[in-house]
Amino acid sequence: MKTPLPLGVIGAGSIGRRHIEVAVDSPNITLTAVVEPHAETRAKLARQGLPVVATLDEVPKETRACVIATPTPDHLPSTLAALSRGWAVLVEKPFAESLDNARAMMQAAETAGLPLIVGHHRRCHPYAMAMRDALPAIGQLVGLQGFWSVRKHDTYYDVPWRRLPGAGPLASNLSHEIDLLGFMTGIPTEVTALTSSATRGLVIEDTAALAFRFENGALGSFLMSDAGASPWSFEATSAENPEIAGSDQDYLRFTGTLGALAFPSLTLWGASGPGEVEWSKPLAQTPGPHFDKIDPIRAQIDRFAALLDGGTDDVLCRPENGFAALEMTLATALSGQTHRPVKRGEVPGDFTGVLT
Repeated sequence: MKTPLPLGVIGAGSIGRRHIEVAVDSPNITLTAVVEPHAETRAKLARQGLPVVATLDEVPKETRACVIATPTPDHLPSTLAALSRGWAVLVEKPFAESLDNARAMMQAAETAGLPLIVGHHRRCHPYAMAMRDALPAIGQLVGLQGFWSVRKHDTYYDVPWRRLPGAGPLASNLSHEIDLLGFMTGIPTEVTALTSSATRGLVIEDTAALAFRFENGALGSFLMSDAGASPWSFEATSAENPEIAGSDQDYLRFTGTLGALAFPSLTLWGASGPGEVEWSKPLAQTPGPHFDKIDPIRAQIDRFAALLDGGTDDVLCRPENGFAALEMTLATALSGQTHRPVKRGEVPGDFTGVLT
């Protein structure tokens, strides 16, 4: 890059602190400000030598971009405020609280002529990009199976909002999976969800069984649970989150007309000889490539800086992709509450994940 990107971080919660860490660490970024309204948190950040301010109006004028890491209901007002100041925006996922809010953010960015990126950082893992490139090897996609199950510790729910509607694994964790599927295979077009709160006994679901339909007719199933202990989840297999124990287990499987792939190992099963691939012939197993571990949030912010420096990028999550992931995440919540399939285009614009 020619010069580091002057960037502010809005919000200093857990994910905001991760963005602050990578911004400080990256030679491609100059951290101009951390915007944090809570005085106690500001004081703590100031003691660490960070350039902390209370409001957007105090952000230095040289700032060209920002990361918005505030709670989801704040994504719309903070994005509009940032764009009005001429800043490019990287907004954390989920994109917005509702589809109407997401549309307003997209329109504002288009009007301002400024980049708007959604923080689906899992795309930046090298094996996610390699999986996207490898999938054609299995022929026409027939189906996929996902298994995301972790047991969140009991004290996780001591925080009141984590026990309230809109805070279960569908709202908190599913948008990651939807976007990653979209990045690799395309966003589902229809979902049917069964939900249960039998294990924890809370108002919110602790487990969900999902069935997806894709554009080409392929089908998928996905188990989501924050009550069941297992080694199968993106967080475990990637070991990207130091608070979640790692494992070496695949958690996604894709099957096609010519073979199958497991993710994230990229283990490939394919033809073992000439002729038709069919059930009387064994499949040949090919181990996937090795990838060095990276910090995907650091990779994402470096890509963001390079994009604003005039580069091109086909990995970062564009607003239309973030919108599609949000739509099908909300569709899953709507299906679980109405006990019926929900298709793309059927989610009300003002739906926030909880029927009123």
